[in-house]
Amino acid sequence: MELKKGVFVAKKKNGEIYYRASFNYKGKHISLGSFADEDTAHKAYLEAVMLTNTPSFTIERYTDSNILNFEKWVSVINFRDNGIYFKNPIYLRPKYFEYYIDRDWPYKFDADDLFYYSNHKIMRRGGHLFVADYGMQVNILNRYGIKNYAVKDKDYIFMNGDSYDFRYENIKIVNRYTGVTKILKNGREEYVCKIHINGDYLVGKYKNEEDAAVAYNKAVDALVSNGIKINYTKNYIEALNEKTYKEKYESVKISKKLMNFKCENMKERLFEAKNKKYGNLS
Repeated sequence: MELKKGVFVAKKKNGEIYYRASFNYKGKHISLGSFADEDTAHKAYLEAVMLTNTPSFTIERYTDSNILNFEKWVSVINFRDNGIYFKNPIYLRPKYFEYYIDRDWPYKFDADDLFYYSNHKIMRRGGHLFVADYGMQVNILNRYGIKNYAVKDKDYIFMNGDSYDFRYENIKIVNRYTGVTKILKNGREEYVCKIHINGDYLVGKYKNEEDAAVAYNKAVDALVSNGIKINYTKNYIEALNEKTYKEKYESVKISKKLMNFKCENMKERLFEAKNKKYGNLS
């Protein structure tokens, strides 16, 4: 029995039959997905053909009643309008592109990132955007030099207020180094450095962020040498060569409390914290 146009029968490993839909457009064979029955697969084919022939059907016109999934809808429309097919839900605009994780609102990226995101699928979990890269989950903020634990509007800012706009000119990094926070004091910038042990400890206050970043590294070394077994990540300051870094490291001052911090201090504080939480255990 001949199948309807654009439909192909397939079998799962357990022998169960399902139907695949596809069509040819501008010399390219495009898979439209898998479906439980022949009629639905054929409707997907007809819908794709309709999209390519009807410019008035835009991304915004997608509804839950459509047969194609939303990502495929975006891909086909972009191919129709811009002549380039992407498996990922990308729509090209002049000098930038939109990436549709869902149909509510697209994320904007610079054209320079097109190759990367056409080959890396963006996923979202708990408000964080990431891609799978060499088997690892990589936060897309890392591409801007922003740490995973960075806080929006504190460590980095979307200049136009649009947190969906990831174009480079729209993202300003305020705090680029671990433990360093920029503040304004009497109209002047100051960099506060803190390090976490069993709470935040002040390392010091500095005139520039490089000094604060080096101070953080110096505090890490002091704590480790005093027996603190915490896996700290040190700051890498690209702007400093080896000689300049060494000079700053030797001259920068950090809190005497940290220089003399002992493991016993930490044990005593943890014991006190437990007593406050659970009551006197003695």
